[in-house]
Amino acid sequence: MRRGFHEPVEKPRRFYETVSIEAAEDGYGVLLDHRTVRGPKGGRVRLPTRALAQMVADEWAAQGEVLEVAQMHATRLANTAIESIPAARGATARSVADYAASDLLCYFAEEPESLVARQQALWGPVLERAERETGLVFVRAAGIVHRDQPQETLDRVRDLALAESDFGLAGLAFGTSLFGSAVLALGLRRNWLDGPEALALSRLDEAYQEEQWGIDAEAAERTARLTLEADMLDRWFRALDAG
Repeated sequence: MRRGFHEPVEKPRRFYETVSIEAAEDGYGVLLDHRTVRGPKGGRVRLPTRALAQMVADEWAAQGEVLEVAQMHATRLANTAIESIPAARGATARSVADYAASDLLCYFAEEPESLVARQQALWGPVLERAERETGLVFVRAAGIVHRDQPQETLDRVRDLALAESDFGLAGLAFGTSLFGSAVLALGLRRNWLDGPEALALSRLDEAYQEEQWGIDAEAAERTARLTLEADMLDRWFRALDAG
């Protein structure tokens, strides 16, 4: 089951007035009342580009009387990139490859025909582009029975993930979990599609069922939350490349 960020039970109160950005030798910092933001482990938060620092700063500036941590996706992803990824790059890259081993985009429905046609029309070109531009050759399946993917493909996914910076790798890992697909996360990283488009492709089956049976309030709320996270991840990758 895909999971995004979740909100803590107790919300801390806002403790600062101003938010700004500072340039430093090791990147860009976000300042709260002229004091550098620190991560949960106490280290200074440094972002590799001004655009990425601006994303984090905007989240802090947008807070009201209490901190809505569930809405601070870029801040939390930055903390992951800084505090967790460096010591776990290999394991994180393998987790991305694990998603590729049973990638959502490789499992086409057997019926109804209209859903199968939609999947072929929308998923097929993404898989073809992945093969053409990154050398990732995936075995396609019909139904839910697991099909093994070529080891060369999984190794290639791992290597592509490892080639990323800590901030890029954190984004890829989050994207594979969000979409249930390493292919979609890699596609978003390479700007083949934007965040909401990637999420829509990951929800193709759900959207089809909603067309048949309608949408309940809980499902609509969940989709809205995931869409915000997908949009954030899109902006994260673009800001990472902004220099």
